[in-house]
Amino acid sequence: MTVGSLNRQRVLHLLDSFARGDIEAALACCTDDVDFLTHAPIDVLPHMVPRHGKQELRELWQTVWSRYSEIRYKAPHILAEGDEVATYMHAYFKKRSNDRVVQFDMAVFYSFRGGLVAQIREIIDSYDLVQQVLEREIGPLIIGARADGG
Repeated sequence: MTVGSLNRQRVLHLLDSFARGDIEAALACCTDDVDFLTHAPIDVLPHMVPRHGKQELRELWQTVWSRYSEIRYKAPHILAEGDEVATYMHAYFKKRSNDRVVQFDMAVFYSFRGGLVAQIREIIDSYDLVQQVLEREIGPLIIGARADGG
């Protein structure tokens, strides 16, 4: 088994652990100084600020699980080469407040060090995600803000 295929399996283990709500098992896949960054609008999703270290990542994942009762994903594309793994995923998060499912696509890039995830970088379709989280069309808000000089 190559390092890349082993790291591919490690990413799937991390994702499966997180999706079943086992945050500690997911964190066990990470270095103590794991670095997390997502490209998401933090004014709407303030918990998505950059995180450094297991404790900060734990807090993020606990916040996510406090808002969603079920998390599923499909990863149709996973590319692994050495200590780098890239995934393209479809994510499904069921809101605790009203059972609505928020679905969005994302690309996630993982870097490994010593067999553990040292860096996580996410790119999310944030326009679509924000509309689903807020449960409203945001296009008119953006156009209105520009018309008002904002």
